[in-house]
Amino acid sequence: MRELTFVDVCSGAGGLALGMEQAGLSPRLLLDNDPVACEILRLNRPDWPIDMADLRDFDPAENSEVYDVDVLLAGVPRFRSAATVQRSSDDEAVEMFRAAMYLAPAVRPRALVIENVPAMVESEELASVRELAHAELEHLGYRLYWDVLNAMDFAVPQDRRVGLLVALREESADRFRMPEATVREPLTVGEALLESMASRGWPGARRWAAHADTVAPTLVGGSTNRGGADFGPRGSQRRWQRMGVYTKSYGDVPPGPDFVWDPDLGPAGLVPVTVEQAALVQGFPAEWRFTGGKTKRYGLIAQACPPPLAGALGRAIESALRRTPRPSAG
Repeated sequence: MRELTFVDVCSGAGGLALGMEQAGLSPRLLLDNDPVACEILRLNRPDWPIDMADLRDFDPAENSEVYDVDVLLAGVPRFRSAATVQRSSDDEAVEMFRAAMYLAPAVRPRALVIENVPAMVESEELASVRELAHAELEHLGYRLYWDVLNAMDFAVPQDRRVGLLVALREESADRFRMPEATVREPLTVGEALLESMASRGWPGARRWAAHADTVAPTLVGGSTNRGGADFGPRGSQRRWQRMGVYTKSYGDVPPGPDFVWDPDLGPAGLVPVTVEQAALVQGFPAEWRFTGGKTKRYGLIAQACPPPLAGALGRAIESALRRTPRPSAG
């Protein structure tokens, strides 16, 4: 059976690509204009074909490996949920979304995936973005599916709603179904971080994990224009604090054997969470390594698509494509 292939543009830290790999797909090319993102990808998958370039400058004619690919992925920069597309802060997001749309006619993948914030699907202020997608893709024979999935339904310990556009050629479209939840009960923060919290001999790790018995709020920030390694707005910080987590900043290492977790002591008695633990909350496997400074690492993590959700989506697309005869060349 022929291995299905994908091209991933705006790859970031690799969340979409890792999920597709978990679903059995093989990469033809990963593209990103961020040197740290490319370094992370090469560190974790040295055999993946990775190119550091801007999508807006990418010419398929000079990269023939992208032709005849099964799936084209694009985790374009995030639209601001409360912004209109005319705002300068959204210019890059709109430009990159257009670039992904314009790439589709040249590459002609069997399926296209664009992942972003829920506003891409739900906001009236982004209606022109959706109209652009329909105008660019439907005349090429694609059927478009718009949906919002929550990562916590896919064993990610985070209440994170993800906006998705999935477009498939008509011959496969009837066979596609958006993935359904893979877990009955959400994975909690405590369950996800217990092993990491205990990794330096902290005896209170299990007691804390039992207390952190809910999912995390959405990891936010990480934009190239704003936001850093923080715990988000006050409401999100309060949710973390109820789990006994210190929210002034991310820690450098998990607690050691002498750490005393006691919320009654105020901030000094709350447990620090590291950026690498934030990656676990985002659904990255523990062995996935990150480089760069703390703020940079956090930004790439917060902007990534949770790999377990991407894997479920990849399996849904793989199922639809496997059941469809591949069109003959030309």
